[in-house]
Amino acid sequence: MIEEGDRVMVCISGGKDSFSLLDILCRLKIRAPIDFQLTAVNVDQNQPGFPTERLKVYLQGLGVDYRIIDQDTYSVVKNIIPDGKTMCGLCSRLRRGILYSFAKSQGMTKIALGHHRDDIVETLFLNMFFGGRLKAMPPKLLSDDGNNVVIRPLSYCSEKDIAQYAQLKKFPIIPCNLCGSQPNLQRQTVKRMLAEWEQKYPGRSATIFRSVTSISPSQLADPSLFDFARLGAHHEPATWLPEGSTIDIENARL
Repeated sequence: MIEEGDRVMVCISGGKDSFSLLDILCRLKIRAPIDFQLTAVNVDQNQPGFPTERLKVYLQGLGVDYRIIDQDTYSVVKNIIPDGKTMCGLCSRLRRGILYSFAKSQGMTKIALGHHRDDIVETLFLNMFFGGRLKAMPPKLLSDDGNNVVIRPLSYCSEKDIAQYAQLKKFPIIPCNLCGSQPNLQRQTVKRMLAEWEQKYPGRSATIFRSVTSISPSQLADPSLFDFARLGAHHEPATWLPEGSTIDIENARL
């Protein structure tokens, strides 16, 4: 995920995941056989009560390069989203736009986010249940605008392990009182569902995550991934190619 000479922007929200990510990357920087730079970045969205100074003190204590971007997206979200409605969608889009623009302007080569394995599994079900798409979050991707490479170094870590790590490290956790406190979020509903499954069938979340890493396109129904139209009643066994490949129509008897 990280290469020689990278300038990695580590996005800090104030939660356990982003604090753990920054701590681990700082340790990796010391031990890694390659040279790369880290810059911790937080978007101060002007949320009432957000302890910006406490976050600054912590980052200064780490001795890491950091930036606090002051953008009043809180007022924008509150003015647009009616009371009682979910704020996460707009809030995250505004924050993502700010971070992407900052990364490009500062010449950052990677943007590191603190999403973990459970986030990926939750996103998988959110997209299926509410978007009708089989889609999650990859450990590494190119942003839609093509300007930024996003990495998720904690992709293979469980939230439980990260929570224990954060507790041991005594990070100054800053709770989100804007969106995270809304009780009827779709993500919270999916999280509760997965928690119930995990309690009844320990290890189920890990199994679901493994399924995201082992996909059989011919066993789904997306013609852009597997060309079902080219399959006929008669074909040579040699033409039945691995998953995701197309049939060589010149050598197949269709």
